[in-house]
Amino acid sequence: MLSQLFSVFPGIGTLFIQEPVIAFARIALIVLGFFLAYLGFKRTLEPLIMVPMGLGMMAVNAGVMILEGGKIGTLVIAPMVSDPVELLNIMQIDFLQPIYNMTFVNSLVACLLFMGIGTMADISFILARPWASITIAIFAELGTFVTLVIGYYCGLTPGQAAAVGSIGGADGPMVLFGSLMMAKDIFVPISIIAYLYLSLTYAGYPYLVRWLVPEKYRAIETEFEFPEVSQKAKFTFTIIAAGLLCLLLPVATPLILSFFLGVAVKEAEIEPYQKLLEHTITYGSTLFLGLVLGVLCEASTLLDPRVGLLVVLGITALFFSALGGLGGGWLMWWWTKGTFNPVIGIAGVSCVPSTAKIAQHEVEHANPYAMIMPLAMGASICGVIVSAIAVGVFASTINLVH
Repeated sequence: MLSQLFSVFPGIGTLFIQEPVIAFARIALIVLGFFLAYLGFKRTLEPLIMVPMGLGMMAVNAGVMILEGGKIGTLVIAPMVSDPVELLNIMQIDFLQPIYNMTFVNSLVACLLFMGIGTMADISFILARPWASITIAIFAELGTFVTLVIGYYCGLTPGQAAAVGSIGGADGPMVLFGSLMMAKDIFVPISIIAYLYLSLTYAGYPYLVRWLVPEKYRAIETEFEFPEVSQKAKFTFTIIAAGLLCLLLPVATPLILSFFLGVAVKEAEIEPYQKLLEHTITYGSTLFLGLVLGVLCEASTLLDPRVGLLVVLGITALFFSALGGLGGGWLMWWWTKGTFNPVIGIAGVSCVPSTAKIAQHEVEHANPYAMIMPLAMGASICGVIVSAIAVGVFASTINLVH
């Protein structure tokens, strides 16, 4: 009787024939997926990522069945398939397999997102306080370098340590690109961990800001002026910067080109392209990014022994990057003799525009009249550029480490 019932409902039946550890992990991930989706709905976490990711996580761990040859799996994604013939066959069956193989494993989804980010990035924000923005962005890469060293001494290869260290830049597309360039074998767990943690910055960073910046300093009103720079000058700066960075860091050309193409479209006021990139491409890519990341969260994949270490290193990267960014903010406060709000430093962790929003929100709590959003966006946009440079340098030089 039970065997007949399980054959009708294989999602339940497979729980009893898998190893107990995997079965319990599936149940735990179904529950976790529910809470991620719900917290996204409540806006406690980033809804654009967490709602599709949570639903995907629930579905892939619930919808397990017995496939041909008695193999246990799903009809969603097989991320570790590499044989061309097998891949071609499975792309005709697994419904997200074409999206995964055509957009994820070649960094296309990361580049599309960077185009969208570029259209939302205003160079004027950087020009309001250029040296402060650049300084904070450099300090906010602290987690990347600290995690690289710790990861290496924990037994990871230089490429793996650099890939997981890139989580410290708090830029999801950058992590996808960096892990594909330097550590393909752990691309799946790094990507999952990175996006889970990037959404958790919403929940964790505000407490860190309150802990490290007393209220009277959070209330500082920082004066700034946007310099009068023509669109021609901003467009010229954009294309020169793109060319120079591609010349210096060819390995990061796809991301650099994508980001500055978005900026160039914005500055040239090409409205059809701007609407396409800012809305259709950005939100379409984000939807499928969250969904695919969710269905990659299979219990058997996440039970890889290395995942536990990656979880700890991911937290370490984002924690030290926040410390570095706030340290840069305090440095600018000291340099300007107390006229710079140190909270802006958290925005150097380039989770655009999330960390800039966090900075503004925390400042408003202390002083409803203080406006730091333009300066925070400048630091955040600089953070994107510095993160791209860091990943490009790592990808270019990591093979030289023995």
